[in-house]
Amino acid sequence: MEAVSNSFDVVVVGAGPAGGHCARKLSQLGHRVLLIERYKNFNVNSFSSSGTPNETLTKYQIPESVVGSFWNEISIVTSNQTGKWRSPQIQGSVLDFAKLRSFLADETIAHGSEVWLNCLYISHKTVACEKGDRSGDRTIVQVRRDRTDVVIEARLLVDATGPNRSLMYANPKDQPELITGTGVEFLIEVDEAAYDRSANALTFFLGYKWMPKGYSWIFPMENRRLKVGAGIVNLPHEFVKEMQPLKHYIQLIIDQHIKPTDYSIVERHGGTVRYSLGLKDKYVDGSVIAVGDAVSTINFLGGEGIRHAMESSEISVKYIDRYLKGTGQNFDGYQQEMHQVFLKSWTRSEKLGLKKYLADSDRLVDRVVNYLRPLTLEDVVDILFYYKFEKASKGLVSYLWRKLRSVLGKVLRQSDRIFRL
Repeated sequence: MEAVSNSFDVVVVGAGPAGGHCARKLSQLGHRVLLIERYKNFNVNSFSSSGTPNETLTKYQIPESVVGSFWNEISIVTSNQTGKWRSPQIQGSVLDFAKLRSFLADETIAHGSEVWLNCLYISHKTVACEKGDRSGDRTIVQVRRDRTDVVIEARLLVDATGPNRSLMYANPKDQPELITGTGVEFLIEVDEAAYDRSANALTFFLGYKWMPKGYSWIFPMENRRLKVGAGIVNLPHEFVKEMQPLKHYIQLIIDQHIKPTDYSIVERHGGTVRYSLGLKDKYVDGSVIAVGDAVSTINFLGGEGIRHAMESSEISVKYIDRYLKGTGQNFDGYQQEMHQVFLKSWTRSEKLGLKKYLADSDRLVDRVVNYLRPLTLEDVVDILFYYKFEKASKGLVSYLWRKLRSVLGKVLRQSDRIFRL
């Protein structure tokens, strides 16, 4: 056996929002944590969009220094409709993904733990305690740090490797059936007038013109910069048989919606998510516990993941802390609690998402805006971020009432003409 160079209570593999928050919380509780990140800095893979409601900053104690912008408007643009919902109060923020990850890593270090960048996970194996007491088990972890192989020891590992699920499944063929989605995003810098037209708002694009099989978006950042992205579900559409590359739809938004007099592309990035319908992922495997996208915490309908990834870490930390302190012998309740939090909402989101992105006609997509027009921005936030889909019925009732009034009006006008004759 190779010599162990260092030992930790927990090694967290992956310094995204789930892994970073998990390491941060465990460090705050006094545990010795190693957080490893495969990239050399947090700007290399600053790939995630992060429109989020106000709750995120307060619940997870995120400072305004990681905020790219605040928003008080949501706009939904379909092939033939546009709806805008505004509020005088700030409803949420767009986070700077690189700054968020860096902040969580700094917090981990500030509480006495370590962060290793440019460090790649290779493998692990558990060495059982001779007495059979699992609390005495140790896991030997091999990593490659700055091109040098290093062997470390830990009591537990956290798989925060996202859709790769690198620790939970040594063989990718053992993974559950996964639906994949692909996203591409440009960060562009535009002229002031173009920026002002998209500032303070989360803008979503639906429909065949803007994004068949998914949706596109504009999220404002600071310094006249906008995130413009497009994402699709990699399954056949009932009506749309051919698609353009994702970059085509991003360029379409730039040219026909943003309409800048001048712009430059600051960076391009993209990635693939892998989601388990029904949340059939493996949550615990011996000395490994999974968080974030490794257990499908990205919402299938809206694609939001950062807030939910951090929530999964909040839940996991309770079980990890108990285990390390000897007050819990296993993690049996972890999957159950995760399902209590996510499964019901996610199941409804799956059904709505599969229908909306893969089965609805353009006409039905257009109707979404008309259904939602009577609602307040707070109602729309509740639907999009908190999955209170019942609130959409308020808009549907109003829509049907408007249609009924229109029909009755036509009947009365026709009757009046007949009466006059």
